[in-house]
Amino acid sequence: MRSRALLVLSWGAALIVPASVGAMLWRLCARGGPTLGLELFFGDAPPLQAMFGRFPVWDGIWPAAAGTLSLLALTMAMALLPGVGCGVYLACFAAPRAKRWLGLAVDLLAGVPSIVMGLFGFMLILALRRLFAPAATTCLLLSAFCLALLVLPPLIITTRTVLESLPGELRLTGEALGLTPWQTARHLLLPAGGRDVLGGVMLALGRAAEDTAVIMVTGAVANAGLPAGLTAKYEALPFFIFYISAQYADQGDLRRGFGAALVLLILSGALLLCAHALQRSLERKWKGERP
Repeated sequence: MRSRALLVLSWGAALIVPASVGAMLWRLCARGGPTLGLELFFGDAPPLQAMFGRFPVWDGIWPAAAGTLSLLALTMAMALLPGVGCGVYLACFAAPRAKRWLGLAVDLLAGVPSIVMGLFGFMLILALRRLFAPAATTCLLLSAFCLALLVLPPLIITTRTVLESLPGELRLTGEALGLTPWQTARHLLLPAGGRDVLGGVMLALGRAAEDTAVIMVTGAVANAGLPAGLTAKYEALPFFIFYISAQYADQGDLRRGFGAALVLLILSGALLLCAHALQRSLERKWKGERP
């Protein structure tokens, strides 16, 4: 009787996830799907001129989409190499004492709420104003820096866990071939764990793409237009969705909010597909298979 009840409970718990995802997708597609089109992105502006910033977009989400892509690219440029590199160091080269203390620091950083990270960036700007740069202000670069700090722990923990879980025979094979520890990590361990490491990268990208608390206090504003530079204000899809859902004036604004949420979801799915294709390419190259 107990085993049967546990089986039913397990099936019910397992069905919660697909049911929740299905309900969310159905709701977003039903409300946001009809809005997908050039008008959602550019409003009444000519698309080509709007894409290159020659014509302002007032009723579309193109500036927010461009700001999100710029923010993601800058965040990963800051976080990818330190995150993966620190994970490789902890898994392959660090002494036990360094593993313990550096691992503790990573765990503490992982527990920092996103709003606290945003306030840290805001306080950093205030400190810069008083000490070195009186003209310093919140901007795209500050948001990317704070998001990079926010996504570092998932990158480090995922890379470390993946490399430490690989079979010990790979390291023995590297030693038998006369490879240095770095060459073993570069040519054997990282390619073997590339799929899971890329999974961690995609989780970090998703965290950076959806976070609103950090960018609210570090540079994202409404109606900023296309990003004018690293030190300029910008728009982003998460902030646009938050802003328009809280202050929409009519049903048209609300529909644009649902459309923006669907676009953000599609962007996340596209990133996952790109990561899968890249992982397959790396796996074939490592195994010596022809494309």
